[in-house]
Amino acid sequence: MFLYILKNKDTNVYYIGITNNIKRRLEEHNGKHNHYTGKIPGIWKLIFSKEYNNSHDARKEETRLKKAKNKRYLEWYIDNNKGL
Repeated sequence: MFLYILKNKDTNVYYIGITNNIKRRLEEHNGKHNHYTGKIPGIWKLIFSKEYNNSHDARKEETRLKKAKNKRYLEWYIDNNKGL
């Protein structure tokens, strides 16, 4: 299972989610097949992903990041977790 973070190139909005297929999920976001990202104009770009052994751990990290509601922290998290 993957935790992934998208960024909208036009609006600089972030989206955090989990999936077992990043390529398919990115296509769904850009194809406007998502309740949240479909309402925001522009192209979504994958800027971070991290693989987890199970969905429980991926969901736990997704929830933690979403609860932070802090763009600077999210950007710090991305920069400091690349290559792990």
